[in-house]
Amino acid sequence: MEEVKLIQIKENILSDNDQAAGQLREKLRAEKTFVINLMASPGAGKTSLLLQTIRRLKDELRIGVIEADIDSVVDAEKIRNSGVAAVQLRTGGFCHLDAAMVQAGLEGIGSKDFDLIFIENVGNLVCPAEFDTGAIKNAMILSVPEGDDKPLKYPLMFTVSDILLVNKTDMIHMTDFDMAVLRKHVLGLHPDMEILEVSAKTGDNIDLWADWVRRAVKNFS
Repeated sequence: MEEVKLIQIKENILSDNDQAAGQLREKLRAEKTFVINLMASPGAGKTSLLLQTIRRLKDELRIGVIEADIDSVVDAEKIRNSGVAAVQLRTGGFCHLDAAMVQAGLEGIGSKDFDLIFIENVGNLVCPAEFDTGAIKNAMILSVPEGDDKPLKYPLMFTVSDILLVNKTDMIHMTDFDMAVLRKHVLGLHPDMEILEVSAKTGDNIDLWADWVRRAVKNFS
């Protein structure tokens, strides 16, 4: 009897996606449009952080946002109410964005008309880390209530990100979250990771994050 043929679907999908992501990045470089892929768990504070960031940068940069959710347009409406352009991607059950989805979002918003575009990826610490979106930089948020052990459970997310924002630090006194332990875990995976302790609720250290974004955009263009 003939052996069962094994087809490595995931490997093929990732390979095709990586190629598409590389092409998309070249397009963004030609347009001088800086794109940041923001990843986090549901409830970690992605939209709240974006709103704080927009307040600090919208008068000096042309900002757009691509929102991604399995369903709903709630977050896109919040972003639009802040005075910047936003489009909503409904993934229809997919737990991540890939380069083709982001390409559709960039075409929908008109990428060449912006200096900076944020992608708010689907809330999840697994799938988004596996798929290159074509963004120039990856940023991730870890909120204090999630615990300091997440780098041990989701190492890839902490490996592929360029900067880690530890959000909800205003709640740290109510938890057993240990910032030193978190830093040790993160830097063990990614020694060059920049780590910022912030609070989207109080605004603490959001200026440091805005400065990081500002520098990144300036150096890119």
